[in-house]
Amino acid sequence: MAESEWANKDYYADLGVSSSASADEIKRAYRKLARENHPDTNPGDPAAEERFKKAAEAYDVVGDAKKRKDYDEFKAMVGSGRFFGGNGGPGFPGGFRSSTNSAPGGFSDFFAQGGSGFAGEGGFGDILGGLFNRSGSASRTAQPSRGADVETEITLDFREAVEGTVIPIQLTGDAPCGTCHGSGSKSGNPTTCPTCHGSGFTSEQKGAFGFSAPCSDCGGSGQKITDPCTNCHGTGTVRRTRSITVRIPAGVRDGQKVRLAGQGEAGPNGKPSGDLFVNVTVRPDKVFTREGNDLEVTVPVTFAEAALGDTITVPTLGKPVKVKLPAGTPTGRTLRLKGRGVKGGDLMVTVTVTVPTNLDSAAASALRTYAQAEKDYGFSPREDWMKKNNQ
Repeated sequence: MAESEWANKDYYADLGVSSSASADEIKRAYRKLARENHPDTNPGDPAAEERFKKAAEAYDVVGDAKKRKDYDEFKAMVGSGRFFGGNGGPGFPGGFRSSTNSAPGGFSDFFAQGGSGFAGEGGFGDILGGLFNRSGSASRTAQPSRGADVETEITLDFREAVEGTVIPIQLTGDAPCGTCHGSGSKSGNPTTCPTCHGSGFTSEQKGAFGFSAPCSDCGGSGQKITDPCTNCHGTGTVRRTRSITVRIPAGVRDGQKVRLAGQGEAGPNGKPSGDLFVNVTVRPDKVFTREGNDLEVTVPVTFAEAALGDTITVPTLGKPVKVKLPAGTPTGRTLRLKGRGVKGGDLMVTVTVTVPTNLDSAAASALRTYAQAEKDYGFSPREDWMKKNNQ
């Protein structure tokens, strides 16, 4: 994946994690997605195959510390419009341009025509570090282009996670100011910054390179508040507690993150809100366990049912169902019930033979008669086992 294509990618969203996720969180998220959407697990499912490819592509970048650093710096600069157009000087046709502008000579052309300028040991990150003082100070001093992402946690019962549910959540953070409707201006009409003419950055040419820095007059916002709102003091946001309803999709797993776009903190002066990431913890169930989209349950049966065969009742997420148990079923055998799992998965029923501990005299007498019949028949499981294992 060339850096020129990063502008249109959101690798963190593709993995279902926030941009502040740790390396271990990113690895776990990738492994889950890869396991759930692997083509071998989902034959003939183009949607799953596409999710698998997107997860692999995302992990190739943000799963590598150096690539992730370059990607984060790149996205911060592109998102804030830190590349600018015009005549970029010799060797850089068209100069730098925001990725939102695909006109000839724009940002994409720069990589296509002069991409070799990023080659070499230092790579993409070193070039950008040189242009922006290597420390990334430009991205830190510019006003954010969106609100902060927010993370919260919820705990679900096993069946809520399997079937999906709706959960009310209370969040405390920055929200749009109700007085100025998020603009920061008492009149609702911020003025264009006269220094940067609304771009948020001032440009400078140094030799072959054109680069920009956040406008010191407006703080990188491109606007000036000449009549600050008395409620939010010109920021466009206020701190408050709000209640939202989170719809948890069916089939969510323990440890999974659910992303709600635009439900994070409000951006300054009318900028877009960040995202909300909900970390899900699932309580264990008393009956079922889960492996992928398959449910697993262990069902006790009697010796007679296992030896002679019978019809047994098996619990499911809905109503119990009748299952035919073949004669001669050994303990530990697993029967598969198609479509009785999670989102089209199966229900795996493992049979365990339960030995009675308190037999009355009639049952004990009948069992002794059976044991003698076994001997007369020549049935000896230990002898057969020793022969198979050359003992």
